[in-house]
Amino acid sequence: MAAATRFGVLARSFSTSSVTKQLIQPPIQVFGLEGRYATALYSAAKKKNALEAVDKDFQEMATLLKTDGRLKDFLLNPLLSKDLKKEAVESVLAKKKASPLTVNLFGALAENGRLPNADGIIAAFRTIMAAVRGEVICEVTTAKALDAAMQKELEASLKAFLKKGETLQLTLKVDPSILGGMIVSIGDKYADMSMSSKINKYTSLLQQAV
Repeated sequence: MAAATRFGVLARSFSTSSVTKQLIQPPIQVFGLEGRYATALYSAAKKKNALEAVDKDFQEMATLLKTDGRLKDFLLNPLLSKDLKKEAVESVLAKKKASPLTVNLFGALAENGRLPNADGIIAAFRTIMAAVRGEVICEVTTAKALDAAMQKELEASLKAFLKKGETLQLTLKVDPSILGGMIVSIGDKYADMSMSSKINKYTSLLQQAV
């Protein structure tokens, strides 16, 4: 598949068996629309030996979208034309001498009105690249911040899930709304052990019983 092929077409056709067979599957599954774009990009970059170049581009774009509020507002403004956004994002990437694959992807996102999904696609692709490097990304959300002892115990427990040669990349988040317990996302696995989830479950069961 030529590098100029638009990822929008590839993502829309992702569910077909012929395209699925053509894709080089990443070492970890990523889901949703963002996951489909990221998987298509991984496959194309793998074939072109451009994984590291695209990953570098994505790191720079992630930083830019966080630090340049004017650019982000411009790209997400629903009143602006898709062509204008496409021209702008491709100009930014050209100045950064980004990979043609990266330019192609963001051009397709602009054409398809999918620029609001850019952060999610970047995150999904970086999850794939972490797996390529043997890193397992883990995010743990708790109602209160963990002290050093609890964090050490948590890391030890999570490392038991790792395979030989893998390293843990742990991010801790605090969300008082979960009330207690924790929400754990490790690799492509997800577990909601929060108190709020249990309360919602029991409330639903009670409502069904009435």
